[in-house]
Amino acid sequence: MEGIVVYLYSVNAFGLRFVIKVILLPNLVTNKSPIKMVLFQALTNLEDPAHPFLGPTLWGLQKWGMWQPNKGMSHIIYNIIHFLAITFVMTQYVELWYIRSDLEMALRNLSVTMLSTVCVVKAGSFIAWQKHWKYIFDYVSMLEKVQRNKRDDTMNKIIKKYTGYSRSVTYFYWCLVTVTVFTVILAPLVIYLSSIKRREEIRHGTAAYPEIMSSWAPFDKTRGVGYWVLVLIHSLICFYGGGIVANYDSNAVVLITFFSGQLEILKSNCERLFGDGLERISYVEAVRRIRDCHNHHVQLIKYTKILNSLLSPVMFLYVIICSFMFCASAVQLTTEGTTSMQQIWIAEYLIALVAQLFLYCWHSNTVLFMSMTVDEGVYASAWWSQSVRVRRCVLLLGGQLNKTIRFTAGPFTELTVATFVAIIKGSYSYFTLLSKK
Repeated sequence: MEGIVVYLYSVNAFGLRFVIKVILLPNLVTNKSPIKMVLFQALTNLEDPAHPFLGPTLWGLQKWGMWQPNKGMSHIIYNIIHFLAITFVMTQYVELWYIRSDLEMALRNLSVTMLSTVCVVKAGSFIAWQKHWKYIFDYVSMLEKVQRNKRDDTMNKIIKKYTGYSRSVTYFYWCLVTVTVFTVILAPLVIYLSSIKRREEIRHGTAAYPEIMSSWAPFDKTRGVGYWVLVLIHSLICFYGGGIVANYDSNAVVLITFFSGQLEILKSNCERLFGDGLERISYVEAVRRIRDCHNHHVQLIKYTKILNSLLSPVMFLYVIICSFMFCASAVQLTTEGTTSMQQIWIAEYLIALVAQLFLYCWHSNTVLFMSMTVDEGVYASAWWSQSVRVRRCVLLLGGQLNKTIRFTAGPFTELTVATFVAIIKGSYSYFTLLSKK
């Protein structure tokens, strides 16, 4: 039975390739399965013919007000929302000042406040550097269209693989962030219902209602109308922050995956430069093919540098904050008196943080690995069948392809799997230090 074929593809640091072939059978999108048909239609609506690779991510960025290609009233409204979010983060730091003497409450505040800080930095930096993001989006879409129109089976196969993989990562990450947002919002209710002692203390006025987040308010936020107003504000902020994180991160990971896939296409083109060695190729045609591969790599280097310049400052802040958040969450998880439901909430929150950082490090590591192996395509070609003049050009191409592509977190560290492991080790060291009695 025929169906739609999707390839989920990845390359790890050791060069092992994982390809999962998923076949979506026709009955998934027929009237026999209404729920699956609605889901399929919803995902199809996210696609954009003008941006065949970036459709879902650009849709998400635009819905959350980061990608603002059109000026108008919506532009003003989105920027007001971003400003209000920054104001809310400031109230979290004000609250931290008031509760600084209580270690448990301070850690709980910091574990969320730091993430809120990263959210507004991501949104603010994206809007401020909108022009540079547009350069990357236009290049990706233009190159994708040109390559699809060539009707090269090998090239199209690679494009389908990394496109399918990007869609899978995007939708999985969106689901993970959605679950995290609802977990954070519903945590106070679960804490209230799961603790009889806490309910008795609240009833007698010796304890306040549990909060979604820790923030300062110019009114009584512990009871009555003030409490419910704060619950509404916190819920809206959670949805705002979740959308910012989900769309910014998925967009970054998808773009990194694109450049990894393009390096694989470039390697394949280099391998096929001169066919099987028996093909008669003129000097002009050989030089044209070499020049195309050279230009392709130069453009990839150029736009990955632009992407890295946009991501690096944000990731530098995030790597520093992540180290502390991992440690703070671990301390809360092992603190005496923490209920089982609180431990579940903290564990889920910690998993989301680890997944967020791992996505960046893993995919950046993949690009680094591909950039280090792309020059192998030149030496796998039938270069030996060409004249000395052409071989000199091939040698120059090999020198160009020897340049590596690296994504960094500030000027001090690269985003690799080794960096991820180092952050986890460092967080554990901090946790050991703080947990000593």
